[in-house]
Amino acid sequence: MKVVVIGCTHAGTSAVKTILNENPDANVIVYERNDNISFLSCGIALYVGGTVKDPQGLFYSNPEELSALGADVHMEHDVTKVDVENKKVYVTNLKDNSTLEETYDKLVLTTGSWPIIPPLGGLDLENVLLCKNYNQAQEIFTRQTDAEKVVIIGGGYIGIELVEAFAEQGKQVTLIDGLDRILNKYLDPEFTDILEEDLRSKGITVRLNEMCQSFEGENGKVNKVITSGGEYEADMVILCVGFRPNTDLIKGQIDTLPNGAILIDDYMKTSHPDVFAAGDSCAVNYNPNGGHAYIPLATNAVRMGTLVGKNINGDKVRYRGTQSTSGLYLFGWNIGSTGVNDASSKVMGLDTRSVYVVDNYRPEFMPENEKIYMKLVYEVGTNRIVGGQIMSKYDATASANTLSLAIQNKMTIEDLAYVDFFFQPVFDRPWNYLNILAQAAVEQERLISLEESANA
Repeated sequence: MKVVVIGCTHAGTSAVKTILNENPDANVIVYERNDNISFLSCGIALYVGGTVKDPQGLFYSNPEELSALGADVHMEHDVTKVDVENKKVYVTNLKDNSTLEETYDKLVLTTGSWPIIPPLGGLDLENVLLCKNYNQAQEIFTRQTDAEKVVIIGGGYIGIELVEAFAEQGKQVTLIDGLDRILNKYLDPEFTDILEEDLRSKGITVRLNEMCQSFEGENGKVNKVITSGGEYEADMVILCVGFRPNTDLIKGQIDTLPNGAILIDDYMKTSHPDVFAAGDSCAVNYNPNGGHAYIPLATNAVRMGTLVGKNINGDKVRYRGTQSTSGLYLFGWNIGSTGVNDASSKVMGLDTRSVYVVDNYRPEFMPENEKIYMKLVYEVGTNRIVGGQIMSKYDATASANTLSLAIQNKMTIEDLAYVDFFFQPVFDRPWNYLNILAQAAVEQERLISLEESANA
């Protein structure tokens, strides 16, 4: 079996290792356009902020390891064309511009994603940067020394983490986002209101509902950001406005979402049975609504890549889908979320209600305590849990994993309200805080039912 793998970051690396582990006789050929593999971009802010001293620690594999496992690895090789019908790929060696044509039995598309770059004036100015791969991380790290005024465009996870990293270094930081809230894909206003106030209290300029329009500079270097609401001085600008799937190679040849994200079945196969896909180039199978969604996360990529390897030679292990569970640490706040929130549930076609609860995470008689902020989103009619958010100065983020499991297994608010959790005063209350959260949802439904009966 001859397998060609295009792209080798998280999904590609996991796929190659698993294919060779389970099919030692397979001929696996890897084409990667960069000079490195397996870079954890989620660690860029930790590197910039100085928490991670050696960026080499952000790699968990290398071409030599894959070669030792038996893969034929070609770095700095760009696949320029894929012919799905005739099972061929066309490749350019970026080191000498030579070209080659390769056939395959099975094709693995792990081409990843690329930052969305809006059509803005001044993008070519020095110190207008992107934040995705290792080379971009190195550029940010090198240029930050002389930058005192840093502007971050985009209030998602990467943007927010960079805001913290630069603020901790004493930089003047401005965060700009065209939406009305930061982290809007993950958290509802009850949480983001607290976080935005905290950012401002630390001297960070937070400008929401402002669209970036252009960049201006002097002597070829950026010095100003122009938005729909004002102008902001800048020595460095980092664009973090989202990602798009890298799937131009297969456009029109296999099924995708409108944005180009590849659709896969439960065994990682695309609409062509000999073409597999995983990672940021794909749409995930999204459990809250049973449909598809584009959610580029490293956790999804590693899991999906592993399943490609499990199923490359026959359907063996079913993809369980995802809840897009994620965590964030921001200025002492420990934040976890999973599934839909109030806003995204409507986009996903779900009819939902939610409850928001603030409580101490453990009994009041304990000498120290912290508030825990929680929200549960559930489907109207079925009471099926479809989303959850949790935030505290106490690290309760593992509870997002518990809620993720509840969503995957189609648990109801009643299931979570009365499930068996341990009690120990050091850690929680006689009713665990997730019990308390779900019991609030049960009580809400009881009152709604009584009101409906009274009005009938």
